[in-house]
Amino acid sequence: MSALGTLAAGVTGGIWKVIAVVLLAALLVVSAWAGGSWFLAARDRDAARAELSAERSANAELRAGIQLQNGAIEAAGTAKLLAEARGQAAQQQAAATGRRFDAALAKVAGARATTCDEAMPTVDLILESVR
Repeated sequence: MSALGTLAAGVTGGIWKVIAVVLLAALLVVSAWAGGSWFLAARDRDAARAELSAERSANAELRAGIQLQNGAIEAAGTAKLLAEARGQAAQQQAAATGRRFDAALAKVAGARATTCDEAMPTVDLILESVR
């Protein structure tokens, strides 16, 4: 049995070396795969950071544009309110002037003139009343 034991010991001794080589090869393959995946993940992370930075700057530019537009809209609204107030004041002034003119015309409603000399007192009355 010693020959059989020697043969068994030789086979067993060689198998662990083969298994060790196979495990070493598997370890190298897994390590290479993990390293490649880590490199790809780092590259994708760097690309994502660059895109994020670009998006943030574009976002800041858009926000500045929106703020500028909002300021312009507020200024236009304020100008509109001021213009409406001026328009209302002008309408009131025109209405008052119209009432004075109507009153002046009522005063001279029956006046008749054939010459310029006869019409001038009426014209003067109208001008004085409108002033």
